[in-house]
Amino acid sequence: MKGLLMQNDSTRDSVLVWDLPLRLFHWLLAASFVGAFLTAESERWRAVHAVLGYGVLALVGFRLLWGVFGTRYARFGALPAAPKRALAYLRSLLAGRPEHHVGHNPAGSLAIYALLTLAAASALTGLAAFADVGGEWLGELHEGAANAMLAVVIVHIAGVVVGSVAHRENLAAAMLTGRKRGAPGAGIGQPRRLVAATLLTLILGLWTGVLPTPGLELQRTLIGVTSQAHAGGHPLRHDN
Repeated sequence: MKGLLMQNDSTRDSVLVWDLPLRLFHWLLAASFVGAFLTAESERWRAVHAVLGYGVLALVGFRLLWGVFGTRYARFGALPAAPKRALAYLRSLLAGRPEHHVGHNPAGSLAIYALLTLAAASALTGLAAFADVGGEWLGELHEGAANAMLAVVIVHIAGVVVGSVAHRENLAAAMLTGRKRGAPGAGIGQPRRLVAATLLTLILGLWTGVLPTPGLELQRTLIGVTSQAHAGGHPLRHDN
């Protein structure tokens, strides 16, 4: 079984598993989702909400590409979309003999696919509603996708906590350092810093207005809108 190590913990070393672009994607998506969720009900922060939506869409697009061209454990080939394997993994947790996977475990893999699908759905429906495309049903669909994503996020966080306890390994810290326990030679080579820098530049470009965001004027960026909101302005108001 690919990525599964059956050796005892004492035989495992600390190896680089998560490349830097993947880690950056993870935390940028988390920050964007939290920011978008917190600004969802505020008319004053509506433009910030939209800018974050563009960022989420860009991040999902990157992850789809990185799932094909990325490093070993970032590729979709290392993320089995197999419910039976996910159930087998969950049973191993309940039995107190958890399967050890260097990359994502099968249950985590399913969560990733769900998060990517719901993130794309939330961003696309939200931006369409922002542009007044469709009717009230589109806004309801956007809200439903966002709430479903929140539920998956909560399950994901719970899974990380349970997995960390079961495997006696801090999985959240691993997404910061990129390192997990694994057999010698099981890790990846380079952290891919250039790709990470490109991704960060892309997201910052969207947030600051350097890159175009259709439906938002250049000054209506994450920084510009924030300052206007604090000043009590209405950045989305258009005068004919």
